[in-house]
Amino acid sequence: MPDDPRAQTHFGFETIPAADKTGRVRGVFASVASRYDLMNDLMSGGLHRLWKDAMVDWLAPRAGMRLLDVAGGTGDVAFRVLARARGSHATVLDLTGPMLAEGRARGQAKALGDRVDWVVGDAMALPFPDASFDAYTISFGIRNVTDPAQALREAFRVLRRGGRLMVLEFSKVSPPLLERAYDAYSFEVIPRMGGAVTGDRASYQYLVESIRRFPDQETFLGMIRDAGFANAAFRNLTLGVACLHSAWKV
Repeated sequence: MPDDPRAQTHFGFETIPAADKTGRVRGVFASVASRYDLMNDLMSGGLHRLWKDAMVDWLAPRAGMRLLDVAGGTGDVAFRVLARARGSHATVLDLTGPMLAEGRARGQAKALGDRVDWVVGDAMALPFPDASFDAYTISFGIRNVTDPAQALREAFRVLRRGGRLMVLEFSKVSPPLLERAYDAYSFEVIPRMGGAVTGDRASYQYLVESIRRFPDQETFLGMIRDAGFANAAFRNLTLGVACLHSAWKV
């Protein structure tokens, strides 16, 4: 889709040429990289840490696992997997060099340098051979991809038979009263907070808009199945504010 000069996609609530989205997303995360982890704590009240723990719990990493963490930025998920699985190795891929620089510095502080590779790359065209990894994780990243269906096909390609896909993403809140409160917080508070903490209100306006444009739980489950995965399932977290999707390459 991005190669078609006539194709369009969304950037938050804005409609833009599909070919422009990758660059726009790269600009968002380059702008906020140094304060990204702090903003995650502030925006979620620390809940993102529990959601990532739940993701790794469901993944149940095993010794010697080779993990690809896409849109892995500062290494939050990769470090959790490495801490649980003896002899495991993580490759963290991200579109944005400054995000990876933050993660590399954290990895060095944790003395994990030889167990993590940091790669600048695009989820829609992964620079790895077929059947290279035992697990593929992506946390709060797939909604920023120009063509999520292509990213899922790439995930399927680079996983070995028996490999596991895990996606953590914001999703559809169910109770109507909670949804209204969540919208008010998202659109009124988060962009202002982002402006105060990072100096970039516009990037956080985009991020909350991108959440509303992402498919709901069942629709995304269908996309995972369409990419070739089996045994696909999801678990809502915090009443659907976030959702975990899991599937296997069989």
